[in-house]
Amino acid sequence: MAERRARLDTPQDVRRLLVRRPTYDADAFGSFAERFARFMGTARFLLYMTGFVAVWLLWNWLAPDDVAWDLYPFIFLTLMLSLQASYAAPLILLAQNRQEDRDRVIAERDRQANARGHADMEYLAREVASLRMAIGEVATRDYVRSELKALLAELDERARSEQARPEDARDDETGATPGA
Repeated sequence: MAERRARLDTPQDVRRLLVRRPTYDADAFGSFAERFARFMGTARFLLYMTGFVAVWLLWNWLAPDDVAWDLYPFIFLTLMLSLQASYAAPLILLAQNRQEDRDRVIAERDRQANARGHADMEYLAREVASLRMAIGEVATRDYVRSELKALLAELDERARSEQARPEDARDDETGATPGA
């Protein structure tokens, strides 16, 4: 074994850590951070915090020195408020980051939906334009009726002119011999 450690080109054995790193559920912790940040942004939290500080100050000012635990400069209160702020700031930032991620996903979905809607509108606009062009080429019912009336009038006129001409003139036009 000593010979094996002396060589630098031989990898060492993998050492297993006896102490495992702590694991946590990121979603559970993130939802806790969001609830905490949401609570800290309420008037209730401000009232609770103001009441806590007021009771702290009044107790330590008015109580006798033997039962007061934090005398005038209120160093322990300052330490507690600093500790609370040092935990609150990262939790609020974590909640903001999660909200930003959700907003980014929603914005991407909205962008995709808008792109699909825009493409659909362009398609429909092209279809409407092609229908307008095609309708310009289609004969309407009134147009067909007027054409049929004109043709009927022309046929009636031809029939009347045929009846008005003598029978010999009709045979000459057709090239038929009379009496055949």
